[in-house]
Amino acid sequence: MNELYLYLMENKDKKRVAMRIHGRVQGVFFRASTQGKALELGLYGFVQNEPDGTVYLEAEGNPEALKQLEKWAHQGPDRARVEKVEVEEKEGLAGFERFEQRR
Repeated sequence: MNELYLYLMENKDKKRVAMRIHGRVQGVFFRASTQGKALELGLYGFVQNEPDGTVYLEAEGNPEALKQLEKWAHQGPDRARVEKVEVEEKEGLAGFERFEQRR
């Protein structure tokens, strides 16, 4: 079997989503907390602060784990005040190798 076929078979049940979190979400350990939650859920991707004050993340993995991350994002860490979470399902997988914080 070729490598592409094996990759597709291993990842056929995985999905990728993007989330933009609005509110008081910068300077409250949102990125670090998101990374911890994503690692706990076995997800791969990244999280970063945006110039407009939001936090943006992309994550891929098991659909149920992605739903749990989305549910968590509506609350965030203790000092955060989440006003809105926008979620968009992305086409295909990006092949992230870990979940990282980006600047």
